Amino acid sequence: MSGKLDGLERKATRFDFKRVGGDGSFEGYASLFGAEDLGRDIVMPGAFRSSLGRRGRRGVKLLYQHDPMEPIGVWTRIAEDARGLFVQGQLLSDVARSREVLSLMRAGAIDGLSIGYHVVKAQADKKTGLRRLMEVDLWEISVVTFPMLPGARISAVKQSAHTTRNLARAFRLASSIFKH
Repeated sequence: MSGKLDGLERKATRFDFKRVGGDGSFEGYASLFGAEDLGRDIVMPGAFRSSLGRRGRRGVKLLYQHDPMEPIGVWTRIAEDARGLFVQGQLLSDVARSREVLSLMRAGAIDGLSIGYHVVKAQADKKTGLRRLMEVDLWEISVVTFPMLPGARISAVKQSAHTTRNLARAFRLASSIFKH
């Protein structure tokens, strides 16, 4: 989904959860370079460079549904690479909404990422209707219900060591019960 509120633009992307761990950390792409989204925008390589240089990862908020009253975690890494805008985030377990979002992610009920930004420089092609975003000022990246760029996906949701140990213990216990 795309939208404007108070001049801030938002573009959403889908992500796929293969495993959802207990610690709430995840990684993937919030934007893909050269890919046309459903709003007919294409983010170009280098579009985030200046903004990230000024703001750093701490200056880009991790929100729920673009709501500034709903911060749900922190970005531990945000970087441009050859593919797009790679992110690593951490949902905060002390925040009630974060626990809800983690549950929704595990169930596959929420499967999108969306960037909130101001356009600094763009090139519009009147013939095709496409807009190439050359430079954007990135304010936030949200976990959302409806994505805009279907090709961008979360590649991993990390298991916590505590969760992995508990699973291993449960399998050992189940194995010993069924052996007898």
